[in-house]
Amino acid sequence: MKLSHLRQITQYLQDFKKISAVHRVSDTIIKIVFDKRDAIYFNMSRSNSSMFKCEEYPRSKIYNAPFDVLLAKHFNRSNILSIELLGDDKIIRMETSIASAYKEELTYLQIEFTGKYTNVIILDQQNIVIEALRHVDLYSSFREVRVGQKLLDVPKAPFNAKEYPLQSVEKFLYSVYENEQNAKLDSLKKQRVAQLRKKLKKLQKLYERLDSQESLEKIAKKYEHYGNLILSNPSSFKPYSKKLLLDDYDGEKIEINIDKECPTAFVVSNMFFSRSKKAKQKAKHLHIEEESLSSKIEHLKLFIHTVETAKDVAKIELLFPKKVQSKKIKQNDSIEIFWIEGYKVQLGKNEKGNVALLKSARAKDIWLHLKDQPSCHVIITTDKQSLPQNIIKSAARLCVDFTTTSQDKYLVDYTPRREVTIQHGANVLYNKYKTIEIDTRS
Repeated sequence: MKLSHLRQITQYLQDFKKISAVHRVSDTIIKIVFDKRDAIYFNMSRSNSSMFKCEEYPRSKIYNAPFDVLLAKHFNRSNILSIELLGDDKIIRMETSIASAYKEELTYLQIEFTGKYTNVIILDQQNIVIEALRHVDLYSSFREVRVGQKLLDVPKAPFNAKEYPLQSVEKFLYSVYENEQNAKLDSLKKQRVAQLRKKLKKLQKLYERLDSQESLEKIAKKYEHYGNLILSNPSSFKPYSKKLLLDDYDGEKIEINIDKECPTAFVVSNMFFSRSKKAKQKAKHLHIEEESLSSKIEHLKLFIHTVETAKDVAKIELLFPKKVQSKKIKQNDSIEIFWIEGYKVQLGKNEKGNVALLKSARAKDIWLHLKDQPSCHVIITTDKQSLPQNIIKSAARLCVDFTTTSQDKYLVDYTPRREVTIQHGANVLYNKYKTIEIDTRS
């Protein structure tokens, strides 16, 4: 960020009296709520730091690292004593206090927009580091950032920064978000859509390569015929032969290729009988494989549409959560998993996935479904009596996005899983439900 802009933003921040809440919403973005109503986001990405305002930036997860615990302990519901630009450099320093029954505790929140060493540091009155977003050792910088160590001052920049007056700090902060989001959104969309299209192409090729029921039945009949013919002429087989020339039942000569070394005619015939049985089973269950591939293809098409119509980066990050499960845990490929502000949200890609969700969900988990029409099933894993409305709304939006591409108003019913009765497969009855409206046109 430009030093001139930071000066003007610091003056803007000086009007606030309290820090109502502070927490990370992503790995590098910290949300500070001032005076219960004004939320400002501090993007602490290295070499690309910024400050911005927006309507809402959903949490990707709940952070519980030592930094996050101490950030909440020292600054939630704290009084702001002063806010300054330290040394007239790119460092905002907030002096705060929390009044307790024993004494007033003073703490500093130091937000450093210093390029490579961008950081958020919690300090005590003696400038001793309590905790930091990033720890820096002496091998990386002359200025060590380590818990329990005194923090040195940043050397003053050897130049005078040019002034860039802002007509409105408020509008500037909103524009920072909008500009960053648009650039990042376009890049993320291209990247993620390319990944999804690659998966889609692979599934479509698998679908196109599926044998027809007629061809599978024909193969099964041929192998069964070979097995019977070899079993009827055991003396014609020489151990480990690769080819066998036999008289067919109608007197015609037939050449049978044997691609596996077999010691006896009995072993060869069993091999062909086994292949015949496998082809019959495949023909019998072909419709299941077709339905499975078809549903996965449709799910990916909906996924691509959802990414392409996403309005902000937060939505893309929600759709592509970081892998948190162990590789040893086998994931059901009929279920899509998302994380909304730390809540696990699961979505059935097809009927198999919907059934699996209904069976595995716990009584207090929240179940969602489009009102009075077929849709995917969605489960929010929770043991809480009541969920924040924004979590339900985000999950309901996923339910709509992965059911239809039509832009319209939709009603989504939701209720605890215990209120849902399975009738047959993924068909259910439910009562004591609530309904939320989702408008995909906006």
